[in-house]
Amino acid sequence: MNWLDRAIEWISPETAYERKAYRRALEQERNYDAAGFDRVNSNWRVINESAEMTDRYGRDVVRARARDLERNSDIMGAVIGAYKRNVFGRGYRLRAGSGDEKLDTRIEELWEIWCKKKNCDVTGTQSFNAMMRMAVRRKKIDGGIIFLKRYTAGGLVPFKLQAIEVDELDANSMCPHKKGNRVVGGIEYNPYNRPVGYWIKQYSIDGMDITDPTFIEEKEVIFFFTKNRPSQIREISDMTPTITRIRDANEFMRAVSVKERILSCLAVFITRKLPEAGKSPGRGITAGVQGESNERYQGKTLTPGMIQYLNQGDEAQVVNPSGQATDATAYTKQEIRLVGAGQGLSYETVSRDMSESNYSSARQGMIEDDLTYEEDKEQLMEVMDEIYETFVISLVLSGKIAVPDFWDKKDGYLAHKWIQAPKRWIDPLKEANANKIALNTGQKTWASLAAENGRDWKEQIDEMAEILAYGDSKGIDMGGIIFGKADKQPAAGAGAKETNGNAGKS
Repeated sequence: MNWLDRAIEWISPETAYERKAYRRALEQERNYDAAGFDRVNSNWRVINESAEMTDRYGRDVVRARARDLERNSDIMGAVIGAYKRNVFGRGYRLRAGSGDEKLDTRIEELWEIWCKKKNCDVTGTQSFNAMMRMAVRRKKIDGGIIFLKRYTAGGLVPFKLQAIEVDELDANSMCPHKKGNRVVGGIEYNPYNRPVGYWIKQYSIDGMDITDPTFIEEKEVIFFFTKNRPSQIREISDMTPTITRIRDANEFMRAVSVKERILSCLAVFITRKLPEAGKSPGRGITAGVQGESNERYQGKTLTPGMIQYLNQGDEAQVVNPSGQATDATAYTKQEIRLVGAGQGLSYETVSRDMSESNYSSARQGMIEDDLTYEEDKEQLMEVMDEIYETFVISLVLSGKIAVPDFWDKKDGYLAHKWIQAPKRWIDPLKEANANKIALNTGQKTWASLAAENGRDWKEQIDEMAEILAYGDSKGIDMGGIIFGKADKQPAAGAGAKETNGNAGKS
């Protein structure tokens, strides 16, 4: 009750009662507790801004802190490693889909050659798979990565990729390349907020010599980042929600480690008597140098086997915080669970601790984790789609493949699929039985099952037919070995010979 209510109560108790009753009713009719400014939320002051205004002032600091944890935190490494292994893993296999089998085979062969580091990377240091793994890593840490299409001599085709960091966007550029556009954060936008070009910093490899930025059109740039709000125009680290928690876990473990190292040290403290004033120093007693304090110790840290002298009257006080060592396991487990939850991953994936899981829980965790990875996989395949389409166009322009009607049916010739390398099974017997039932009941097709195993279904059938034919030529029933049951019917050649022989006898 404030001073006004007290004054009204003194003058008119009835009016004061009505004010209090209406105030209580108003509190009960409040829409959201989360919007209140009571004692619990009194210090929670927030404002609504566009995504760019929200990210602009914290983007560089968050990225720098994420990179620091990347270098120094094992928990951060566990999260990034999980994404890198599962989003790209052992790579994707190209399946061209133009409809012309010979042309598709030729394109796939040339793609495999182009993916080598000397052909796809303008620096000649990374293969295509290595660049994609780096892209997954940089997106999680930095928030994104930029690929520039470079058309240079040398290599299979005059098309290569140049990977640059998001730091190289010149945020100080203000003058647009075309009148009517705007430049924000190093990216030039048209009136509809569509990126039309990027302003890239130019500097020497040692970072010392900096020149004017270069404008690169949007069609020559692939910007790989996640857009979470319509007003977001640039990247923000994917690790932002969990950075502080990872650092807290690191600091806690560092403190526990220091404490445990101290407790493992055996030290002896000796209290010695100083000479009384006015007496000459005797044997074994060294007089202090003029101006030098006698209250000086030889060391400031505990080391194994250390022997330390103390001044007269000093005592060794032992500070022994209890609980950290015993609670460290529970605390770190909880922190890792929260870090994983913040990134959409299970505890087992981040910690690699399977002691509390069984087949069902591991399977369920893997399914949920796969749904998390699918978002990044979809974005990454969009990047690979654009790279592949540019590669095929370069093949046509350089004369590596001859397609007379390419420009008339370009979309058809650019059709393709990506097949990711398969994962290892948790329980091969259960997984195989489940796939067999799903195939027999129509829940899965042979093509989808082959794709899950990282194979092309046509090639798999061709391999099986080749094996069966070769087995027949050697007199071995490979059908019985592959499909688990012997062929009871005689071979066509053997049956014909037997019939002719019987006919001759009769």
